Amino acid sequence: MTGTGNDSEESETDGTGVDQPTEGVSFGSTGAGDKALDGTGTGPDHPSFDDVSLDDIDTDLNVDEDPDEASRGLFDDLLSGEPIFENKEVLRPSYTPHKLPHREEQINNMATILVTALRGDTPSNILIYGKTGTGKTASAKFVSEELETTSQKYEVPCEVEYINCEVTDTQYRVLAQLANKFVEKNEAAIEADLADLRSLRDRAAEDPSALSGTEFDTVADIEARIDELASDLDEFEQVPMTGWPTDRVYNTFFDAVDYRERVVVIMLDEIDKLVEKSGDDTLYNLSRMNSELERSRVSIMGISNDLKFTDFLDPRVKSSLGEEEIVFPPYDANQLRDILRHRAEVAFEEGALSDDVIPLCAAFAAQEHGDARRALDLLRTAGELAERDQTERVEEDHVRHAQEKIELDRVVEVVRTLPTQSKLVLYAIILLEKNGVHNINTGEVYNIYKRLCGEIDADVLTQRRVTDLISELDMLGIVNAVVVSKGRYGRTKEISLSVPVEETEAVLLSDSRLGDIGDVQPFVQARFDN
Repeated sequence: MTGTGNDSEESETDGTGVDQPTEGVSFGSTGAGDKALDGTGTGPDHPSFDDVSLDDIDTDLNVDEDPDEASRGLFDDLLSGEPIFENKEVLRPSYTPHKLPHREEQINNMATILVTALRGDTPSNILIYGKTGTGKTASAKFVSEELETTSQKYEVPCEVEYINCEVTDTQYRVLAQLANKFVEKNEAAIEADLADLRSLRDRAAEDPSALSGTEFDTVADIEARIDELASDLDEFEQVPMTGWPTDRVYNTFFDAVDYRERVVVIMLDEIDKLVEKSGDDTLYNLSRMNSELERSRVSIMGISNDLKFTDFLDPRVKSSLGEEEIVFPPYDANQLRDILRHRAEVAFEEGALSDDVIPLCAAFAAQEHGDARRALDLLRTAGELAERDQTERVEEDHVRHAQEKIELDRVVEVVRTLPTQSKLVLYAIILLEKNGVHNINTGEVYNIYKRLCGEIDADVLTQRRVTDLISELDMLGIVNAVVVSKGRYGRTKEISLSVPVEETEAVLLSDSRLGDIGDVQPFVQARFDN
């Protein structure tokens, strides 16, 4: 028997339930003249480990017979070329640059509003609007870091807490995250105070003059303060991620934030997602806190891609939340070039970019409402493709390939997250195109869609509803649907795919519920061969 068979053919049992090797298959067992080194053998053929001399051990390795030789040098080869990136993280959306070109006006507006926090007063609430990639979050984080740095310089207690509402999207989660952050800060501050007080107590016990210039007259006063702080420390409790009533979570947050004097700016990124998921109760509670707080003050900075999300807010919340509004317009191609040049100077090695790379990245991104995030992703992906090609420079072709890759990744993600009914409609269009049908109309899609629903036992929607789903796919850029007139026969939609067929089909069939609908293919072929 050769070693090319499957595992079941290469072993057999001896009746004990333990697989034994069959003839001709060697598992490296020692022969009669070999010496076992584990000390477990007995008899002349198996001396103990103590009986073995180092001279008996063959330490020469035959490199030519090393089975791992083929994999050696794999990463050495990949690292042999000159590096293209110096600091790739600079091109990530999470990076906050030291300078934000073409956002000076918006940054100054935010600073003018928030400077009151450094005077111990409550800043106005701010709503920041703008499309994706217009620098909203980066600018807000930049101003927040400057605010905290300046507050430390002037010893003014001012803190900024950032929450991404796309992830933390319920009232409970927002309040729990805020409560836990302030509980941790209070605990750390109390621990530091306790350490200082215990040190002072020990020094004062030996030399009472150590109390001069302090707020304490006796060692007993220090002991009383230590006991008070220790009691406060015991009362703080972390909020679990689930399980508490919302009122209790809110009270824990309220007590934690009001424990010390401070001005707090709560930055709610993607604030529209929070309102969409759980209503405006969170914003109502946060915007009304200052009327009850005694030691601290709270201000809200909301960031949204949706300029109309406040239309769904309670009028009272809307009036208190939107005290100041700042709009971030899209970047144009020239502004995107400036942004990319600033980042590229830090991100890439000198001479790693050809002259036409940055203008091309800026031009592609400018076509999509001036999205700086898209431009940075494009530049980073182009650099990664150049690295994989082991070229010394990023060229125009790398940018074009990066554009295709990013677009395909976007399509895959959009298709993957479609509802099942939309996936069935899209797969019906794919089947028609694969079978040579052009200028597909809604009726043809609906016929195939009904068959697909029968295959997976899904509810069949009306043709009007399927037409709506086709319109939604058109809005997402997955299909192109154009209404055309057929004269006396009325109007219909002519539909064609706007995405790669093979990749899109693979994503659809990766859905466990749609995995078996490939069986419909012969039906489609037979129908259109008539």
